[in-house]
Amino acid sequence: MASFHGNQTTSSTTTLTHSPIYHSIILAGPRLKPLQQIHARIIITGLGRTRSLITKLLSFAYAAASPISYTRRLFFSIPKPDTFLFHSLITLTSKFSFPQESLLCYRRMLLANISSSNYTFSAVIKSSADLTAFSIGETIHCHVYICGYGLDAYVQAALVSFYAKSGHVMIARKVFDKMPEKTVVAWNSMISGYEQNGFGKEAVELFYLMQDLGVKPDSSTFVSLLSACAQVGAIGLGFWVHEYIARNCFDLNVVLGTALMNMYSRCGNVSKAREVFDSMEEKNIVAWTAMISGYGMHGHGSQAIELFNEMSFDGPRPNNVTFVAVLSACAHAGLVDEGRQIFTTMKQEYGLVPSVEHQVCMVDMLGRAGHLNEAYQFIKNTSPKEPAPAVWTAMLGACKMHKNFDLGVEVAEHLLSIEPENPGHYVMLSNIYALAGRMDRVEKIRNIMIRNRLKKEVGYSTIDVDHKVYSFSMGDKSHPESNQIYLYLDELMSRCRESGYIPASESVMHEVEEEEREYALRYHSEKLAIALGLLKTGPGVAIRIVKNLRMCEDCHTAIKYISIIANREINVRDRLRFHHFKDGSCSCQDYW
Repeated sequence: MASFHGNQTTSSTTTLTHSPIYHSIILAGPRLKPLQQIHARIIITGLGRTRSLITKLLSFAYAAASPISYTRRLFFSIPKPDTFLFHSLITLTSKFSFPQESLLCYRRMLLANISSSNYTFSAVIKSSADLTAFSIGETIHCHVYICGYGLDAYVQAALVSFYAKSGHVMIARKVFDKMPEKTVVAWNSMISGYEQNGFGKEAVELFYLMQDLGVKPDSSTFVSLLSACAQVGAIGLGFWVHEYIARNCFDLNVVLGTALMNMYSRCGNVSKAREVFDSMEEKNIVAWTAMISGYGMHGHGSQAIELFNEMSFDGPRPNNVTFVAVLSACAHAGLVDEGRQIFTTMKQEYGLVPSVEHQVCMVDMLGRAGHLNEAYQFIKNTSPKEPAPAVWTAMLGACKMHKNFDLGVEVAEHLLSIEPENPGHYVMLSNIYALAGRMDRVEKIRNIMIRNRLKKEVGYSTIDVDHKVYSFSMGDKSHPESNQIYLYLDELMSRCRESGYIPASESVMHEVEEEEREYALRYHSEKLAIALGLLKTGPGVAIRIVKNLRMCEDCHTAIKYISIIANREINVRDRLRFHHFKDGSCSCQDYW
């Protein structure tokens, strides 16, 4: 103990007692954590300004996620930080998710006229991405070129990730394409950037380019790629990835396993997703919730509840997201009593406060089942303040489904008062007026949309044929074989009419004549994608389509007839759920 309590000079003692760090430690008293106890010993022994010790102490502080106020005081207690200290701290703060501290260190380093390294630039670019600080990241990009690191592989990979995370995918691709040497990290950043910004098709195409150039993928590549496959329904590529993982003895950790499971669920093979789930040695709350959500998406409400009960008994504690998944499963399967009980359990047994998402699930569940008054009272009684627009939107959908026009108009007009710029509300209100025969109101809504330059979201459908993803919008003729596709679809729809199919012309906006409406319905994106699938695949092969919006009533009816005429199983994933069409019926039992 002598080494810690040797005699100190008066001057050093005076400096010590005036140190803000010293005072913060003394005030903490016996509550000091081990790291701060070590720091106290360093100060007492007169080594409080030893740069190497303080650098090491800061490293431990950031790694241990110590309070920002403490680490910041520790950093500013160093009078003249050197290059090594700055570079170390910037890298550490970025690594341990202290992005603001990382940029603060970088700013102080610039003021000290100390040069950056490629590792420093990579770290501060990552911190800019973590904070979505686009202007700061752009400025750092300029610094990169000024300092001569414009072609550095590490820095360029960080820039690709930064621009992608900031939503500027085209800039990210420009940076990526200019890289003289692309590491697997750079490829992963670009693939992930496409996937996270909703460009699943581009992510898949980039992976194929990666394969053509002989770049060996790693686990991170496959996590992003599987998510992209899930987006566009590329189950063929997903199968290939699964086989590659098994063949090359990849560790099926919880992250990769969950991505694989999610891919199968979202591509229509929920039984295969369950196989992956059961084979995973480690299952965290994300994996359990993903499997419950997968069951719900396919309308398997009973299995979702069964797995939820198993999780509650022998798995991680369910969180808010888990309850959203199981309540949504109840809504899609019409399990109203079970949903009510789970909602009560969430509040009473788990002490969770219902969020907007939980409220939407409850209104959706009650509304779909026809309990419109109960759903309406739930909205009024549950929310202490104005309910979120999403809650009212669920109520509006239920009103349209059950043709309660008076309540639907009331809800729609309320929605427009709180979200006047949302074109979806105008379209829904227009459809409700049309179904009620109020064509004067339909025209009025249409004129308001034109005057305010509001356009409904463009619908599109994708299909994976021979490991290539094709995308269609309504009336799309961009495919090189469009003539054959349209001729085949015309023939198909004629046969459907002969079998009893009647177009649901109210499914389209009512500003066009009946004949034009039928023409518009015939060439909806999912019908075009199905026509391509039937033309390009052999008998007995299931057709899998992904639609970005909710499928309209006409397409739902038409695909039932197509499944009989073509003798094919047709799986469609729309914005809400899966529809498995076979022999003229749908797995949703017209409950969607």
